[in-house]
Amino acid sequence: MTGLTDSGTLVRLAYQGLLALEVDADEILRQSGFDPSKLYEANLRTPFAAQPLFWKAAVEISGDPCIGLHLAEKMPVYKGQILEYLMLSSPTFGDGLERVLNYQRLISDALHGSLEDSPHPCLTNYFSNHQYATSHLAEAMVLGMIKLFQSVTDGAFIAERIVFNHSPNADISEYERIFNCPVEFNARSFKLYFPKTVLEYRSLYAETQLLDLHMQAADQHLEILKQGDLIKEVRMHMASLLESGEITLDSVSALMSVSTRHLRHQLNVAGTSFQKILNDLRHRLALRLLSQTNEAISEIIYLTGFCEPSTFYRAFKRWEGTTPIDYRQRMHKQLE
Repeated sequence: MTGLTDSGTLVRLAYQGLLALEVDADEILRQSGFDPSKLYEANLRTPFAAQPLFWKAAVEISGDPCIGLHLAEKMPVYKGQILEYLMLSSPTFGDGLERVLNYQRLISDALHGSLEDSPHPCLTNYFSNHQYATSHLAEAMVLGMIKLFQSVTDGAFIAERIVFNHSPNADISEYERIFNCPVEFNARSFKLYFPKTVLEYRSLYAETQLLDLHMQAADQHLEILKQGDLIKEVRMHMASLLESGEITLDSVSALMSVSTRHLRHQLNVAGTSFQKILNDLRHRLALRLLSQTNEAISEIIYLTGFCEPSTFYRAFKRWEGTTPIDYRQRMHKQLE
């Protein structure tokens, strides 16, 4: 999967952890390409590819080579989210954990954890994209996960042993202090071991009707993400066809190996249309080329896939209420 994203909840939790450490959280977000003013946007998803930038800035600004572990120590528990509700309303912790593993994408597209129950129960295989999964992210995620499990089991969950597949960022004693169990490093794969008995821990809040509602909500959230994937794929294929000027529903459908009718229906279900996506793509590209380059207007018309200058000018007037030339002059003045 390309364009992996994380739930906005993760960056909000990390932000609170940084504040608790008295670190310049806003600057860390800015250096990772994120506008702090957008932190509480609804349905926020952040690019997984920005993780290395975030942790590099966090290490440099905090001066802490073990920032992931210490941030997670101060971070609030992952609460009030659909996955927590799934675990609480399930009959046992084991039932809830298996359900949550089916909806990991609600946390991050890059999460692919699995449960091994023999010979000793453990969670393993958390991140699929190791290019962006830094050691700091791994340590923060694992500690955050343990805190969540302890919360939903009223403290019954304990980590018996943790095995990381990276080198330590601090003395082993610091990890053992925070995780309160033996911690190993440089293994082939990550593993979080815990007592088998906790799988049978009975939730005090188990409720069949609530569980059904929570699963419906989780399915709805997952469907929204899948619809976003579809729109991204359509936009990607449109971008590849822009210069040819042959961006049609038929041509994009062929590239996606689906029927035109099916693609039209799927976009309608996602609350959009082929033409809306195309207009948005051309609009964004035109704004970027006008404000960030010195390309001639004639070249921008070509690059945005318009056949006639008059069609481009009319579309731009509709988008921005002004001409491309006036827009470029205004943007350049703002940069002076």
